[in-house]
Amino acid sequence: MTPPSWVEVPGAIADWVDSLKSMAASDNLMESVAAAHGEFERIHPFLDGNGGTGRLVMNLLLVRLGYPPAIIYMRDRNRYLNAIRRADGGDPRPLGEMVARAVIDNLYRFVVPAVAGPRRLVPLAALATKDRSVSTLRAAAERGRLRAQRGPDGQWRSSKAWVDEYLSSKYQRGSRRT
Repeated sequence: MTPPSWVEVPGAIADWVDSLKSMAASDNLMESVAAAHGEFERIHPFLDGNGGTGRLVMNLLLVRLGYPPAIIYMRDRNRYLNAIRRADGGDPRPLGEMVARAVIDNLYRFVVPAVAGPRRLVPLAALATKDRSVSTLRAAAERGRLRAQRGPDGQWRSSKAWVDEYLSSKYQRGSRRT
């Protein structure tokens, strides 16, 4: 990918900003955000720092549209770069899916627990951390060790208070939950 000449950058950025005005009315918002992110990456004329700057701009767009930011983790770098290449080729769908999944992940991981409070039932994904995965919590719920409810959609839900209760009893010798 060859960025535009430095003399073309101000005009390209102005055109890019103008193109953002119609984004809120898009049928597929995450795909539009991904396409805008890809376009910014093609304009941004620096050899290093493109991704970080572009993701900050993308997150500014998401927040202004009322969504949580999308965190693209280092473990997903190769998939992200492949998705950017596909967007460069005119197909923003893989990047849009990646952005949408990152937004949902952050919604479950940060927003829902903060808004829900310690006693409200939320999906296990909202209660997972680096030290306790969704599958660990689901296994504990299925074994009856973690108080949780399975909804009609098949998704397990629990609360922060119940997870804290489970964790405090988990390492107590001889403790059995009733």
